[in-house]
Amino acid sequence: MSLSKETSKEASKNHSRESLNNNKSTSKFHDISNDNWTTEQSSELYGINAWGSGYFRINSQGNVCVTPSGKAEGPQVDLYELTQDLLDRGIRVPIMIRFPDILRARVESINSCFSKAIADHSYKGQYCGVYPIKVNQQKHLVQELVNHGKPYRLGLECGSKPELLVVLSLMNTANALIICNGFKDQEYIETAILSQKLGRHTILVVDRYEELKMIIEASKKLNTFPHIGFRAKLNTQGAGKWVDSSGARSKFGLTADEIVLGLETLRQNNMLQCLELLHFHIGSQIPRIQSIKSSLKEGIRFYTELHGMGASHLKYVDVGGGLGVDYDGTGNSDSSINYSEQEYANDIVSALQSLCDEKGIQHPDIVTESGRFLVAHHSVLIFNVTGVNDLNRAEPPRVAGKTDHPVMQDLQYIYDKLNRENINECFNDLQQARNEANSLFTYGVFSLLQRAWTESMYFAIATKMINIAQNEDDCDDIVQTLSQELCDTYFCNFSVFQSVPDSWAVGQLFPVMPVHRLSEKPIRQATLADLTCDSDGKLEKFIDTETGKTKKTLQVHPFTTGKNYFLGVFLTGAYQEILGDLHNLFGDTDAVHVSITENSYTLDHYIPGDTVTEVLSYVQYRHYNMVDSIRNAAEEAIQKGNLTKQEAKLLIKHYEEGLSGYTYLEEAE
Repeated sequence: MSLSKETSKEASKNHSRESLNNNKSTSKFHDISNDNWTTEQSSELYGINAWGSGYFRINSQGNVCVTPSGKAEGPQVDLYELTQDLLDRGIRVPIMIRFPDILRARVESINSCFSKAIADHSYKGQYCGVYPIKVNQQKHLVQELVNHGKPYRLGLECGSKPELLVVLSLMNTANALIICNGFKDQEYIETAILSQKLGRHTILVVDRYEELKMIIEASKKLNTFPHIGFRAKLNTQGAGKWVDSSGARSKFGLTADEIVLGLETLRQNNMLQCLELLHFHIGSQIPRIQSIKSSLKEGIRFYTELHGMGASHLKYVDVGGGLGVDYDGTGNSDSSINYSEQEYANDIVSALQSLCDEKGIQHPDIVTESGRFLVAHHSVLIFNVTGVNDLNRAEPPRVAGKTDHPVMQDLQYIYDKLNRENINECFNDLQQARNEANSLFTYGVFSLLQRAWTESMYFAIATKMINIAQNEDDCDDIVQTLSQELCDTYFCNFSVFQSVPDSWAVGQLFPVMPVHRLSEKPIRQATLADLTCDSDGKLEKFIDTETGKTKKTLQVHPFTTGKNYFLGVFLTGAYQEILGDLHNLFGDTDAVHVSITENSYTLDHYIPGDTVTEVLSYVQYRHYNMVDSIRNAAEEAIQKGNLTKQEAKLLIKHYEEGLSGYTYLEEAE
């Protein structure tokens, strides 16, 4: 071994750090004892005051509370107590809890921002937002938005024929818009045009030039002038994870040449007055306001040019979606935004006013499709921890003796001699010894018993090393590296693929934290593994409020078997439920809609999660066929003497109960 008896502090500081610095974070929470830990430290650690937007905060009991008004003095509910109450009512974890009062607050917020911007700029047009239901098509949610949006003419947007049918059945707000995007066939187009006779203001947006001919033919067939919009394909690209949905190579939109051709086609068919709206879109979750400003300049130029070419009935500019949500509170990542909703509204109003005044054109009404902004905050996924894999070793295995392999003796020597003065050298020697031990096992020199001993001793040394180094300023690299390696795995009762698929698919960051025990110091580091048997079924990307970046582990509290420990994934209201898949046949979770009153709350809707039978039916398995197959197999086993009648009865009972039960883990009754 290269371990020397004396190692100077200066040598410790010269420890090679190049490979570690990219993951380095400070340790300002390490020196706070559990007795001195406060809810303020928990708020800072998890960043809830940054990403919570006032809707989520930690109360004096150390639990997360929900304040739909966004104001601390407003009505609120304790999320931990609510979860316990739901369990007492027979509702099962994981639970998706939706707060419609937050939807109301978000609708009011965006309308307030545009009202202020319009007043400040003396803008002559109006604001009329629409909600794109693809973001979350849940019936109760869309109904809530329609109801809350009535005073503001909140409309709906659909991107497919099934969505159009949903929108037509729910939209009954006078003067609200229905925006029809997406691929369209003749039936889609005719249904949209006929809906005008029901009093709906339905605008067919031409996403592909071929659709315009179909719209013209349908209007002549039905003897009705349709409301038409053109979607312009901008060269300006957005930014962030969905940047490829915009720009010249984007999937939808008309090129400049197609727009000119489309305008002439309408003129030739005496339908130029049908063109009411210009639409453009540069992607979802735009993190930087500069991208939005650039797209506005280009998009509004299309609008003013069309006016100049005779499209004088144009009266709406639809700037699409893209208004982001601050998922991590940092203001400088793809999961965050560097602007407020007020700045967003100000920039849109200002750009339209400036360019329209320059051309002497009447100010158009402004349409946005800010679905993520409206619904992301309103739902929280709550799940419980079912077990822990803990690699920390308070005590080493048996002492290695002179008859043991030299590598084992080396590890014993490191453990015995490890101290503050030689910790960096010990760290390097520990890594070398582990690599040698693994190689010896691979080539048949080490037995399985020797491999097991070296692994146990490695974790014992690493645990001792962290305990020595965690309060030393110049040992942050060692603590960071070993903490990630020795972090716990908390096994959790949910499916990443079903409830937070964007975390897996595109690396979207969601706020994750315990919903209780927040007056205690969370002394464990963990990654979260879901129930699926997929190596990707885990959460290992979390907000690092110390660096403004991300980290691979979450600070959590020690788990005690037999006691509930609840974690929450927040801001899951946009896309997650709709995109969720059936990996390992885990279905929809139980969901509840909770309205918060001045002193209490009401459970408005309970939507039970999928049963096993329902999930299996999606992949063509039938309940009666499966039960019949097991009954036949059981009867055959009885005849052979392998199964008693009582055992067969119990087996079939469990089988049928399993088919009618929850797809997630349930507590034994």
